[in-house]
Amino acid sequence: MSNTLATRGRISLTRYLIERERSADGQAPLPPALRLLIEVVARACKQIAYEVGKGALGGVLGEAGTGNVQGEAQKKLDVIANEMLLEANEWGGHLAAMASEEMATVFPIPEHYPRGEYLLLFDPLDGSSNIDVNVSIGTIFSVLRCADGVAPGEDAFLQTGDQQVAAGYAVYGPQTQLVLTVGQGVAVFTLDRETHSWILTDDHVQIPADTQEFAINMSNRRHWDAPVTRYIDELLAGKTGPLAKDFNMRWVAAMVSDVHRILTRGGIFMYPRDAREPEKPGKLRLLYEANPMSFIVEQAGGAATDGRTRILDLEPTKLHQRVAVFLGSKNEVQRVSGYHR
Repeated sequence: MSNTLATRGRISLTRYLIERERSADGQAPLPPALRLLIEVVARACKQIAYEVGKGALGGVLGEAGTGNVQGEAQKKLDVIANEMLLEANEWGGHLAAMASEEMATVFPIPEHYPRGEYLLLFDPLDGSSNIDVNVSIGTIFSVLRCADGVAPGEDAFLQTGDQQVAAGYAVYGPQTQLVLTVGQGVAVFTLDRETHSWILTDDHVQIPADTQEFAINMSNRRHWDAPVTRYIDELLAGKTGPLAKDFNMRWVAAMVSDVHRILTRGGIFMYPRDAREPEKPGKLRLLYEANPMSFIVEQAGGAATDGRTRILDLEPTKLHQRVAVFLGSKNEVQRVSGYHR
């Protein structure tokens, strides 16, 4: 916990955002409409946390019997979380449209509701493979502006990651936490289960530039490109190798959980492209996963690339575009990216 928090007491999400509306120190003030939008998303995440917490008692585990636009089998909670985010946000008057990893195309705000100036993208439940085994999962979201006079179709969402005005994720684990950036650093809020409020528990998140932890799915090693294999070999060589220090591997198989660990204590997360599907530049979705997580990581002093290019500089060409991802502690991300170049 930061020294600032220790002297200021309990600060709710609403109070934190209102303070950003009155922002000083050269920072642009947070627009009230954006504050209200973030509060709605945060409220939906509380509802999703409640459904996740029901588990087997709520009949929410297992397959939904449907597939998403990527052809992946959906879990019941994938569908539930997606509907909760749509229903919570469609009527508030802050959005022009939404897009979800679980839907083929955009969701325009219905005509009988007021339309706002923002676009919301989300992965409603990241880490679906972990749902039934009671391992931490989460919700990732990203907010963009909808340009004046632009119809909120797919093209409106094809903006580079550095155009994001807010991004965050909720992680549903032993604690339910909300991690948020509005371009003024990264703040962490913990859900008080007694008052049902998001309470600020860290407002100066910083990722160490150096690390001795890495996260990658080692079972895919035989499919990696040579730069990734070289880098992993150096990590595994430990003190006897060129990096002259031992590394530990941690892999949860839920991006939210792996990134949350990196924000907490440092590390590098890698999901490289591989030879199994050479026509695809990676596995993770640029707009729903890579962009918001990269925005958060950079705001915490880390780095994020696809191996060659900064993630937030990538020009999207389609709604469900995939990319390779290397993010986390700056020095290690720069090292493996240098091997690619």
